[in-house]
Amino acid sequence: MSYLIDQWPTVAARLGEHIVLTVVSLAIAFAIALPLGVVVARRPRWGSITLGILSVIYTIPSLALLAVLVAVFGLGTPTAIVALVAYAQMILVRNIAAGLRGVSPTALDAATGLGLTARQRLFRVELPLALPAIMGGVRIATVALIGIATLAAWIDAGGLGAIIFEGLRVNDPQRIIAGSVAAIALALVADVLLRLVERAARARTAA
Repeated sequence: MSYLIDQWPTVAARLGEHIVLTVVSLAIAFAIALPLGVVVARRPRWGSITLGILSVIYTIPSLALLAVLVAVFGLGTPTAIVALVAYAQMILVRNIAAGLRGVSPTALDAATGLGLTARQRLFRVELPLALPAIMGGVRIATVALIGIATLAAWIDAGGLGAIIFEGLRVNDPQRIIAGSVAAIALALVADVLLRLVERAARARTAA
């Protein structure tokens, strides 16, 4: 733990890079996953195909996917973001679709009776009611991305993994421990905060 204390500015800088990498990847992933989740929920046939493709991507080992993407996009943060966005899709799309499928038919009938269009019903009724399941997916995806993002340093994308890989290179256990502890702490904090948001969403939906 001595490196974590003595070199805290360095750890903090890498932590900031890790947070930015995770947040940017999650935001892009969610923007893609939301319409995909709607399609999966609305069209079972296309949904099964989409989830099948995303499942295959999710099972690809992280280092293998990064190696393939480096050959296409080169080293750096953009390549890491592409990989993280791809990995998050399975979790986000599945939870978004599950949340939408779980909306009560009574609520949908009431929305239709009020004269809401399909778009209005989606944004005013379905997505708010599906929010607990969606937030559950966001929480799981966030924790997963924090862990996978540690490998981003392997392709010069920074983050806490840079400390871990540097520790492995020079055989310094203190650096390895510092990077690992910081990544674990970040994942735990993110999980706790998003659990609170998820519970608030469930309480609001149940009210």
